[in-house]
Amino acid sequence: MDLRSELLKSIWYGFTALDLEKSGKVSKSQLKVLSHNLCTVLSIPHDPVALEEHFRDDDDGPVSSQGYMPYLNKYILDKVVEGSFNKENVDELCWTLTAKKNYQTDKNSSTVLPEKDAFRLWCLFNFLSEDKYPLVMVPDEVEYLLKKVCMAMSIEFNCVELEDFFSQDSVQQSGITVWVFLQMMNTGKLTKGIDKSIVSMAIEEVYREIVGDVLKEGYLWKKGQLRRNWKERWFTLRPSNLSYYTGEDRKECQGNIALDGNCCVEEVDDDQILFGRSKWIKNVLFPVLPDRDGKRCMFCLKTLSKTYEMSASDTKQRQEWTTAIQTAIRLHVEGKTSLHKDLKLKRREQRDQREKRRQAKEEELQRLRALQEERERKLAELELLKEAQKQAQALLEQDEQRRRQQHEQLQQALEVQLREAEEARVSMQAEMALKEEEAERQRKRIQELEEMQKRLEEALQQEIKARLDEEAFRYAQAGLLAEEEEKMKALMSLQEEQEEYILKTQREKQELKQEMEAKSRALDEAQRQLEEVRANRHRVDQDVVAAQRKLRQASTNVKHWNVQMNRLMRPIGPGEKRPSLGSSFSSFQIPTQRDPGLRLRRRSGSEDQDEESKENVENRAGCDLEKRHSHASNGDMDIP
Repeated sequence: MDLRSELLKSIWYGFTALDLEKSGKVSKSQLKVLSHNLCTVLSIPHDPVALEEHFRDDDDGPVSSQGYMPYLNKYILDKVVEGSFNKENVDELCWTLTAKKNYQTDKNSSTVLPEKDAFRLWCLFNFLSEDKYPLVMVPDEVEYLLKKVCMAMSIEFNCVELEDFFSQDSVQQSGITVWVFLQMMNTGKLTKGIDKSIVSMAIEEVYREIVGDVLKEGYLWKKGQLRRNWKERWFTLRPSNLSYYTGEDRKECQGNIALDGNCCVEEVDDDQILFGRSKWIKNVLFPVLPDRDGKRCMFCLKTLSKTYEMSASDTKQRQEWTTAIQTAIRLHVEGKTSLHKDLKLKRREQRDQREKRRQAKEEELQRLRALQEERERKLAELELLKEAQKQAQALLEQDEQRRRQQHEQLQQALEVQLREAEEARVSMQAEMALKEEEAERQRKRIQELEEMQKRLEEALQQEIKARLDEEAFRYAQAGLLAEEEEKMKALMSLQEEQEEYILKTQREKQELKQEMEAKSRALDEAQRQLEEVRANRHRVDQDVVAAQRKLRQASTNVKHWNVQMNRLMRPIGPGEKRPSLGSSFSSFQIPTQRDPGLRLRRRSGSEDQDEESKENVENRAGCDLEKRHSHASNGDMDIP
C-alpha cells in the first residue's frame, strides 16, 4: 500500500463528512476549503489560480467524488513528496472533519475512549482496512488488532465476549466500518476492569508500532564514541533508522543511525567478556569487547563508518533488540518500507487462499451433490425398469392364462369330436344290425374294431393324462426352481449379512454375539429349506421322468393298436354296398391329422393298394411317434 492510497483513505473520510445529505456530492465552497487545508498540511504550495479555475461558478450544483478526483490527483497528490510533511497532521485534519459528524459518544460514560485514543484507533483502522470503498475491515483484521492491543496491555484476548458480534452475517460478509468498531470499543467489553491510562498506553504502543513503523523501542545503555562512557538512552527502531533520545518523551534526539544492507548486528556472549575469548556464533566471529564497567548482555551494531556498542537489561531484551535490528536491515534490503504493510499483504494472501480453498470445497460439494442427484435419478430409472419388468411379468402371466384357455378349448373340441365319433359308431351299429344277414363277417370285424377303438381311446386318454401330468409336473418344477432361486438369493443375502456382522464383531464381538448366533440359525434354517427344495425338485424330476415314460408307453400302445386295427380293416366289395350305408359312412368323421391312432381309411381295389395303405399308415405312425419322443425329450408337450 503506497503513500497515495494511505492519503486517499483519510481524504475519503473528509469528503464524506462534508456530504451532509449523503448524495455523493459536496458543495464547491467546502471543497475549496478542504483543498486549501490539504495543501497546508501536505506542505504543497498553494495554486489559487488552478483552484478557482477548477471550481469556477459557471455551472450549477455541487461536485461529486468523481469530479473532485482529477483535481485531487493532479494538483495535490502528484505534488506530494514523502518525508516533507507529517502524515499524522493529515490524519488529524480528516479526523476532525469526520468525527464531528459520525463519532457521537456519551461523554459521561466511564467506558468511552478519550479523543486521542479514538483518533489512533481510527488511524489503525484505516491502515488495516481493505483497499476498496466504502472502507471496511474484515473480521480477521479486527481480531488481529484487538490481539495486539491486548498483548500491549499484557492480558489475554478473550474472544468469547465478542463472538456474538463477529458471528453476525453482515460482519462476516461485508466487514465492519470504523464507527461500528469504535462503538464496540466504547462498550468496554474488551477493557472491562482495566485503567484508562493502561488502555491509552497500549493503544499508543500499537499505533506507533503499526502506523508509525516502530519495530521496537525502549531503554538501552550506549557507549560513547569519544568519551567511551555508558549512558542510558531511549531507542526507537524503524525500518530505515535507529534513533535514540535522552528520555522516553522523545523530545531531544541525540542521534540517528541509518540502517542499510551494509549494517550488521552482533551479540557478545557473556563468557567472552568474562574469559576474554572470541566465539563463533552462526558462522560469525564475535569480537571480544572488554568492559571495565561490568556491563553485560552487550551487542554491537556495525555500519560502514562506525561501530555502536550497546547493552540491554537482560539476555531476553538483547535477543529481542538484535532480532528487531536484523528484521529492519532485511526489510531495507528487500526494498520494503514497513513491516506491518508486508504482514498485512501476507495475511490478505492467506485470506485469499482460504477463500479459494473454501470455494474449491464448495465446488466439490456441488459436484458431489450433482453426483448424488444423478445417482438418485438412476435409482428412479431403475425403479421404473423394475415396474416395467413387473408389468411384463403380468403380461406373461396373461399370455400363459390365455394359452391355458386355448388348451382347454382344444380339449373341449377333441371331446366333441370323440362324442361325434361315438354317435357315428352307434348309428353304424344300428345299420349293421339291419344287415346281419348280409354282413355277418363284417359285423364281427366291426365288433373287433369297436373293441380296439375303445382300447385306443383308453390309450389316447392315458396319453392325454400323461401329458397333462407332465405339464403339471413341469409347472411344479418351475415353481420349485423359482422357490429354489429365491431361497438361494435369501441364502446369499444371509451370507453377506453374516460376513458384515463377522467384520463388525472384531470391534463389537461381545455386543453382537447373540445377533450373530441368530443369523447363524437363520442361515442353517435357510440351508435346510434349500435342501428340502432340492429334494422336492429331485422328486419332481423323477415324476417328470415317470410321466415321460408313461407317455412313451402310451405312444407305443397307440402304435400297436393302430397296426392291429389296420390288419382287421377289410374293404367291402362293390356288390355288397347299399346306398343307405354310403350316406351313413360319409357322415362318420374321425380326426386323422391330429391322432393317427384314430385314422380310418376306406379301401377299395386290389390287394396291392391295401398293402401300400398299410405301409403309409405305419410310416406316418412312426413319424408321429418320433416327433412325440423328440418333444418329450425337449420338455415340450404337444397335446392334440
